[in-house]
Amino acid sequence: MANTIHVDVVSAEESIFSGEARFVALPGEAGELGVYPRHTPLITRIKPGSVRIEMADGSEEFVFVAGGILEVQPHCVTVLSDTAVRGKDLDDEKANAAKAAAEEALKNAKSEIDLARAQSELAIMAAQIAALRKFRQKR
Repeated sequence: MANTIHVDVVSAEESIFSGEARFVALPGEAGELGVYPRHTPLITRIKPGSVRIEMADGSEEFVFVAGGILEVQPHCVTVLSDTAVRGKDLDDEKANAAKAAAEEALKNAKSEIDLARAQSELAIMAAQIAALRKFRQKR
């Protein structure tokens, strides 16, 4: 039996990660989810945060996702997210500028919909900045 599981992380624009892993950890709606090879099939939503992929050689890959859908099959994990960024591609300046823009939008929100959109943007940016810090600490 294989001791790895195939992992695909896909954004609206491109495939962000595809490879074999020993373990995957991600932000499930009800808390952290861990997936090992031969996991029970599952489809669930995930929250903004970082997907930690433990590679077959023991190294780790981080991918930030702005929420999305997780599908688990016994030999394959697929993460679908509108926005996904490799940890090594996260950028402090961009993340902080986007967070400032989201905070500004929050202040200027004119309706419930604007407010909800701005809060969502801000939550995503805060999660991205937290993922960036965590990624940096691992280095």
